[in-house]
Amino acid sequence: MIKDRFLRALRCQPVDCTPIWMMRQAGRFLPEYRATRARAGDFLTLCKTPELACEVTLQPVQRFPLDAAIIFSDILTIPDAMGLGLTLNEGEGPRFQHPVRHEKDVQRLFVPDPESELRYVTDAIRLVKTALQGRIPLIGFSGSPWTLATYMVEGRGSRDFRIIKTMLYDRPELLQQMLSIVSEAVITYLKAQAAAGVQAMMVFDTWGGVLSHQAFLDFSLQYMHRIVTAVKATYPEIPLILFTKGGGQWLPALADTGCDALGLDWTCSLAKARQLTANKVALQGNLDPAALYASAETIRKQVAAVLADFGPGPGHVFNLGHGVNPDTDPERVAVLIDAVHEQSRQSK
Repeated sequence: MIKDRFLRALRCQPVDCTPIWMMRQAGRFLPEYRATRARAGDFLTLCKTPELACEVTLQPVQRFPLDAAIIFSDILTIPDAMGLGLTLNEGEGPRFQHPVRHEKDVQRLFVPDPESELRYVTDAIRLVKTALQGRIPLIGFSGSPWTLATYMVEGRGSRDFRIIKTMLYDRPELLQQMLSIVSEAVITYLKAQAAAGVQAMMVFDTWGGVLSHQAFLDFSLQYMHRIVTAVKATYPEIPLILFTKGGGQWLPALADTGCDALGLDWTCSLAKARQLTANKVALQGNLDPAALYASAETIRKQVAAVLADFGPGPGHVFNLGHGVNPDTDPERVAVLIDAVHEQSRQSK
């Protein structure tokens, strides 16, 4: 039961206690990660060296009794493999030397071969699978087409998304053409991760919440729907999670894509989400990451509140509403994980 607790919850099957994993669980809040990152020299080398990516994937599950591992990588692997010239410098965030803004830029895009341009990811997955020996499941992931496109068009992270939103309104057909290519790349990438051995997959729509209602349906949701349909057609047994940050108003539409689970940020009520999705999908979330700055007693109370919000019945994976903050105390994370397991076990 312990080793498949996470997968059972994603399938809305009974579990002995609520499973937990955390977005960015392999990251800067862990001293062992910082040591490996220093050895690598830079973030991209860390991502692109399968042995190092395997090492940091395993670090949090060696330290904590987590119910799943997630492959250490970055959502920008696909646009990087398309030749856009990704750089990731400390304190600067991601930047692309060749942003996609004109017709000729879109025409140059292609679907990378995951066993050549992205082989470092599938190799890392194979290494992690061997190391885990079936103890807990491994999650693979990708960014959503819209979220990847924001970086590809803006050329970097953005606060107002002015360039891509101008394209969305002035040249919608050009953006749609680009999103179609990126969708095919995501489908190919996720299928390769599944073939390499991941047992669950997640699509991060980090910037879906910056869109208007109709723009979300036209420029984000329809492409995630396309991805779910294509991936599930080949790998129906592998659960697929969609996560749109700031997307609580679209939960019914997201549930209708055919995905197995929805990730929720901390602005959503789990109880309300269950109503909106009619228990059609499992729900993942949704503690505010900032709650981990609080005392151990407060963290335990916040865990109780999240579990009570979801209520009785299967189909809940405990997670944060976004990634672990880099300055989080690992001891607070240990309190969180123990509290989730202990409190949910008592209520089963």
